[in-house]
Amino acid sequence: MLEAWNFSHSTFVFRGFPALQEHRRLLALPFTASYLSVLLGNSLLLYVICSVESLHSPMYLLICMLCVIDILVVTAIIPNMLLGLLFDWDEISLAGCLTQMFFTHFLSSLESTLLLVMALDRYVAICHPLRYTEIVDSSLFMKLLLFTLLRSGSIMGTLVGLADSLRFCSSNLIQHCYCDHMALVSLACDSTEKNTAAGLAVIICFVGVDIPLIFFSYMKILSAVLRTTAPDEDRWKAFHTCGTHLIIMMCFYLVGSVTFLSHNLNIPIPTDVNTFMGLMYILFPATVNPIIYGVRTKEIRNGFFRIFKLRVQTAMTVKVAPAGKRQM
Repeated sequence: MLEAWNFSHSTFVFRGFPALQEHRRLLALPFTASYLSVLLGNSLLLYVICSVESLHSPMYLLICMLCVIDILVVTAIIPNMLLGLLFDWDEISLAGCLTQMFFTHFLSSLESTLLLVMALDRYVAICHPLRYTEIVDSSLFMKLLLFTLLRSGSIMGTLVGLADSLRFCSSNLIQHCYCDHMALVSLACDSTEKNTAAGLAVIICFVGVDIPLIFFSYMKILSAVLRTTAPDEDRWKAFHTCGTHLIIMMCFYLVGSVTFLSHNLNIPIPTDVNTFMGLMYILFPATVNPIIYGVRTKEIRNGFFRIFKLRVQTAMTVKVAPAGKRQM
């Protein structure tokens, strides 16, 4: 009896999309396409910003950081998930599960803070343009970076540490495609009150703090645009841009909050739906961010066309030069 009481699973098996087990290999197709689009879109945006000197400003540096985070957070879960869908490699050790959990939630929380910083950066640039270079400097960036890493690292480290202290003596089937916090904690045979409280604290800390500040920043931006004498077309562009950013952010926070709270508040969500929402919480922002912050940004668009024209001209020069020599 004592041996059974001390027993705890050291390996776990993912069981995401249980109703679609017969078609699991077909599920790999859309997720592979999504993963490749995330890698291509974010890598291209990174390349353009790093290659064009005129884009080496604070706002575009933040976009670069967003691209890196999106690539890392998707890479933390999708390749492993695809191996499970295609080759039935569904097992993961407890240490591997906790590591994946930490990096997934850590990177997602970094993205939340980064979206807040980007909103505040735009607020200063539009509402206090004459003081922008004075306020936004390298010192401020280093302080924000340190604050972001400390906030996300300490909170997510505590979350994972609490999960590591639990015993898992009943089922070892994780009803998800990756090591989501509450999906693992729900398998524990110990009291999970501390874990539930920690999960709620994460929502309050990031959603309860970041969303109001982001919303306040964009409202101030729109108010400033309305007070200007800019043409109606420019005002419409500002409304459209701010509205798009807010919609994407709200989707990110809403889906993330629902998936995080579904176990905490015993919300009856089917496993397949909860798994899909958990994946969309990671994939959707990473897929659309290069479009929202890249394709729809005039300066980045112009930078891309400039690089493309330069590459075409270089290729044409290389091809024509040998022909010219042979004629001589």
